[in-house]
Amino acid sequence: MSAHTDTHSHDSGHHDHDHDDGASHSTLRGYVTGFILSVILTAIPFWLVMGKVFDSSSTTAAVLLGFAAVQIVVHMVYFLHMNTRSEGGWNMLALVFTVVVVVIALSGSLWVMYHLNHNMMPMSVHDMKNMP
Repeated sequence: MSAHTDTHSHDSGHHDHDHDDGASHSTLRGYVTGFILSVILTAIPFWLVMGKVFDSSSTTAAVLLGFAAVQIVVHMVYFLHMNTRSEGGWNMLALVFTVVVVVIALSGSLWVMYHLNHNMMPMSVHDMKNMP
């Protein structure tokens, strides 16, 4: 037993920093790319609204929603460093949970605003004359 030497004991700590945990480590170039994409994805919808590019407000809202979704993805990838490999898949689970919460919040808000608009419309002159 004493004649056996452990050759792996000298190398055990040398490669600990080389393992890939799947986390994305961004560089200055990655941050600048994310920033430029964010500015573009903010400027285009601003121009669409201020320039009244579309005649229909619902078309404008749909296009803005698309730009907002793309901008969320840009922020998650370039600034939050989220991908399917990092943190053992927990980032993907957090993303799915976030998407579910955002969909519930947005659809609930739209539902409430629609019903408030529909139920709180001012009465017309014709309706006021027929009141008791």
